[in-house]
Amino acid sequence: MLTDRPGLSSSLGREGLALVDTSRIVHIHSVIILRRSDKRKDRVEISPEQLSAASTEAERLAEMTGRPMRVVGWYHSHPHITVWPSHVDVRTQAMYQMMDQGFVGLIFSCFIEDKNTKTGRILYTCFQSIQAQKSSEYERIEIPIHVVPHETIGKVCLESAVELPKILCQEEQDAYRRIHSLTHLDSVTKIHNGSVFTKNLCSQMSAISGPLLQWLEDRLEQNKQRVQELQQEKEQLLEELAALE
Repeated sequence: MLTDRPGLSSSLGREGLALVDTSRIVHIHSVIILRRSDKRKDRVEISPEQLSAASTEAERLAEMTGRPMRVVGWYHSHPHITVWPSHVDVRTQAMYQMMDQGFVGLIFSCFIEDKNTKTGRILYTCFQSIQAQKSSEYERIEIPIHVVPHETIGKVCLESAVELPKILCQEEQDAYRRIHSLTHLDSVTKIHNGSVFTKNLCSQMSAISGPLLQWLEDRLEQNKQRVQELQQEKEQLLEELAALE
């Protein structure tokens, strides 16, 4: 979700002074993680009900933050593959733009290893779709995106991160219950399905819940250290103020 800031501003680029139309600039403040309706690797489905719920959440966040909020884009990840949108992504983006010309798509390519340094990296892109000149298909155009680092984490973003393991667990539970409710399954198949369900939950704990918990604990320690530093700075300032009096 993003906030719109209409108007014009100037920026100094390599060619000199240029005007920037800030009416076409949006600021991402939060995301909503949705449950997948289709878990196939090449599908990202968002139902009309989820879009409606996202709009309602945007209104709630607007009241909470005092900033104008609305849904202006969608995002998904490309694990282990290139960041560029597929033909399905481009068509999906074109469909969203029929409802809102300013709608954008973001893709994050994760679990990518740099061949030279052997270290992991995350790539991302922002795009829209346009009609191809010589065919009925759509093609992508890249939209400039700038990530602004922040030392602190907002409450809304923190809540979204904590919600992720719960959503993934619910997906696994729904799939298991749907299969387990079938009456024609024999005992061996039910035991096998239960083992697969347990294995998937353990994989989620290892890949997501564990690292997320460690990250939160590290952030807590950093915050405690920062509080101590600020307390010491406060005491020092009070001593200096007392000396002046």
